Amino acid sequence: MEKFVRIESVGQVFNTRKGSFVALRDIELTVAQGEFITLIGHSGCGKSTLLNLVAGLTRPTSGVLLCAEKEITGPGPERAVVFQNHSLLPWLSCFQNVHLAVERVFGRQESKARLTERTHAALELVGLAHAQAKLPREISGGMKQRVGIARALAIEPKVLLMDEPFGALDALTRAHLQDELLKIVAKTGITTMMVTHDVDEAVLLSDRVVMLTNGPAATIGQIQDVPLPRPRDRVALAEDPRYLACRAAVVDFLHRRYGHPGQSRPHAEGAAPATASVGAPAAPSTPPFVHTPQMEPAPARNAA
Repeated sequence: MEKFVRIESVGQVFNTRKGSFVALRDIELTVAQGEFITLIGHSGCGKSTLLNLVAGLTRPTSGVLLCAEKEITGPGPERAVVFQNHSLLPWLSCFQNVHLAVERVFGRQESKARLTERTHAALELVGLAHAQAKLPREISGGMKQRVGIARALAIEPKVLLMDEPFGALDALTRAHLQDELLKIVAKTGITTMMVTHDVDEAVLLSDRVVMLTNGPAATIGQIQDVPLPRPRDRVALAEDPRYLACRAAVVDFLHRRYGHPGQSRPHAEGAAPATASVGAPAAPSTPPFVHTPQMEPAPARNAA
């Protein structure tokens, strides 16, 4: 597959009152066109910082980022971002929130009818055609997040960037939106990078899970391939040995090798593993997946 997003020797240092803070170092990652990548690690490991660099919201201290062989120097419509906070304008309807983005990107070259058509299509894609006239206060949290996804997809980006988009939702709603996202990605073929704290979510959605070491000075510690065929069904995967092996490998990295957020080096061999939650406790994906105490982690390659 074509190399679409390239992150080469990237480092990020922030100047603070206490001096320089090294957030990321030596980040090397290539994302193929149409690939779904998740970034996972403990709080403070720089997942969102890395996503913001790809979005062009911040510039790297060192190294270079490219999208479709063009250097990323700032935000652009070819890279759309969905945040955990849906960021909808409360005085605008669902339709108007999406249309605002469409008008901003395509308003100068397309007719009003075409802009309206694009907006309707985006809302239809996320299953919200029936709610397009409603205000944000009149819909649920899950529906608000779907409006945010529709707004991002409506501008036809080449890359979809998602920063814990389902993190604030209850377990059932989160599971439903994960399934919806699988369908959307399958239909559009869009390249996707997503930050998550949820191990089950990462394995269910991804082609590869990118695991970051603990901060400060975090880097990519391991990349886990997820060789599961698509389309994926969470119930069918609950006892799939390949799924369980991938999950075990991610849990091993997060809770045996890097079990504490302040720990920048791996645990010694034989350290006891922890549970599968990362950072603050969160409700597991639904349905819950069985524990795998006898499961050996799937082979994974270390980052270059």
